[in-house]
Amino acid sequence: MELISRMMDGSISYDPGAGLEPSSSGPGVSQDDRMDRLEKVPLFSDCSRRQLRAIAKISDVFDAPPGTLLTKAGDPGNEFFLIVDGSARVEVSARKSSRLRPGDFFGEMSLLDGEPRSATVVADTPIRLIVINRRNFAKLLTDVPGMMQNLLVVLSRRVRQAERPPTG
Repeated sequence: MELISRMMDGSISYDPGAGLEPSSSGPGVSQDDRMDRLEKVPLFSDCSRRQLRAIAKISDVFDAPPGTLLTKAGDPGNEFFLIVDGSARVEVSARKSSRLRPGDFFGEMSLLDGEPRSATVVADTPIRLIVINRRNFAKLLTDVPGMMQNLLVVLSRRVRQAERPPTG
């Protein structure tokens, strides 16, 4: 039972063949670059520079070859992904798919709830990603003052926007 619990909270990987490898080729992604990229993610848009620095510190940069399954619909969600280089295909259903490019992100809600993935995402090209693990993010929320408040404000805004009747 402990093994399953640790797999669910992300402290033990349940998919060792995921195809992601720590980035070792090409220019690295500096902490300042990570901060600048993370600041453009709506979930982190209200964070201070100090908070963004803390988020950047818990992030990792990974590379994956084309064809790598990054997330699978129905699987537990334990990571957030931000595309640095390359592209990926999002498959929501047999008829509905879209393409993600540098600056796009996915898995943001998994940072908060760990619920199953709603879509499958596959790397179309060689891809470089900034990845944040849910377990590290949860610890960050308790360690960094004001972080939880910022996230609650952003999420509240998003709910209000989604509930707002269409204009026109």
